[in-house]
Amino acid sequence: MSTGESLRAAVDSWSRFLGEANVRTDGETLARYSRTTQDSAPRPACVVFPESTGQVQEVVRIAGRYGVVVYPISRGRNWGYGDACAPTPGAAILDLSRMNQILEVNTELAYAVIQPGVSQGQLYAYLAEHQTGLWMDSTGAGPESSLVGNTLDRGFGHTRYGDHFETCCGMEVVLADGRVLETGFGHFANAKAGRVYRYGVGPFLDGLFCQSNFGIVTKIGLWLMPQPEDFCFFFCTVKDDAGLERLIDALRPFRLRRMLDSAIHIGNDLRVLSSRIHYPWESAGEAGALSERFRQQLRQMHGIDEWSVGGAITGTRGHVRDMRRLLRRTLRPLGKLIFVDDAKLALGERVARVIERFGMTTLSEQLASLRPVYAQMKGAPADESVHGTQWRLRHPPDHASDPRDPLETGCGLMWFSPVVPMTGRDARRVLNLVRPVLAEYDFDLLATFTLLNERSMIGILNVAFDKSVPDEVARAMACYDAAMKTLIDDGYVPYRTGLRGMDKIRDGDDVFWQVAREIKQTLDPGDIISRGRYVPPLKGPGASGA
Repeated sequence: MSTGESLRAAVDSWSRFLGEANVRTDGETLARYSRTTQDSAPRPACVVFPESTGQVQEVVRIAGRYGVVVYPISRGRNWGYGDACAPTPGAAILDLSRMNQILEVNTELAYAVIQPGVSQGQLYAYLAEHQTGLWMDSTGAGPESSLVGNTLDRGFGHTRYGDHFETCCGMEVVLADGRVLETGFGHFANAKAGRVYRYGVGPFLDGLFCQSNFGIVTKIGLWLMPQPEDFCFFFCTVKDDAGLERLIDALRPFRLRRMLDSAIHIGNDLRVLSSRIHYPWESAGEAGALSERFRQQLRQMHGIDEWSVGGAITGTRGHVRDMRRLLRRTLRPLGKLIFVDDAKLALGERVARVIERFGMTTLSEQLASLRPVYAQMKGAPADESVHGTQWRLRHPPDHASDPRDPLETGCGLMWFSPVVPMTGRDARRVLNLVRPVLAEYDFDLLATFTLLNERSMIGILNVAFDKSVPDEVARAMACYDAAMKTLIDDGYVPYRTGLRGMDKIRDGDDVFWQVAREIKQTLDPGDIISRGRYVPPLKGPGASGA
């Protein structure tokens, strides 16, 4: 049977099982699922919409029977890392967004059990409406993004539960042969600790299904946070570039001792500006990257400094009070330090409304940037930060109809996100490596360093470009390739990657990838699940599906 015949047979089988409305092959749907923030992406053969674990099982059995590759997505908002696109052309996209049930929320032990289609906004609204007294952790990808999808790509957010995989407990996984695997204690019929103890007994298998293609996760448990007795947001800015190193080295002891346990974000001036404005094409011209002199003018105009750091203090009132005192002593010698709580934020907004009448808008702009970050530190998803993807657009949407989906506006976005030891010198080394690369291709460096755990941070660096300008797209791809190579060659390897970066992290002679392929060969010998995603494609019989 040819590839085309196999695909048609699979589509017919899926349509009979799921109904024709749940198996789409029309051009409009296929075009929508091949949109990307990189230069281009493979076009799928069809899109399948299962609504239960049982349906997923039968979908993969049919895929295996006909040798058709399936690519599962949770909600398809993996912007800048592959979006909803499969690594290989002709795949069947398995859209799990209709599996969107919150199956359980346990307020006594603070956890939830959810399906992959559950969005950040959905879980947040549930916790608030039912007055659970629990917080979730959210990313900056907006209310419509998936919690499961982000967890499986080892994404992170803003609170002390910012490392999402670390707070995931128990998975339900559909394997390539249709079997269902329950990890941890989940495979014991009457286990009482399946959602409160991650490891179970025996091998810890959960990690196999993160950043891999070994199975399809259809359910996970997520730990939630009891609302703390007290909460305070701190914000510190430094005027000079060297202040970045001093900030990191000053904050590291607090992270090592777990005195500050939220994720802490340190962003440069352009990262802050991109959340407020678009690239100033009229003022800056078509020069590409902004000059330092022009950036100084923008900083002065918008009331920002070279680097800004934001984080949260949570816990008892005594702990918050003591940490504020310690941070004053530590950070005030470095720059301007502000503490914000609910009362101060409300007061600032009242003052901003008054002085706006006299044409003074700087405070309003600062509060507009602060609100979503402040909310996310409490687990509330916000989509304002997605605005930064529009940085390079020549014709951005007007504010009133501003869509937050980068794919709706033609945004170009490629992340290269190295894991960096938490030292000022390592942060400086990363900047010294990537700044010349971006300058060579006429792009600005939008940079954030997120202090994620006690010893490491993630450099959130990206190339932003306008997909309507062919020359800029070509330069962006070359810039991304060069930046990734430069960082990896120097030992700063990304914590995750998108479609274009897969080949850059893999080496066929590396025992690590050899073992990963051996696991894939055992669990999915036909290579039908997400072929080419992280794990190198298998070779030989059974790897030639659609």
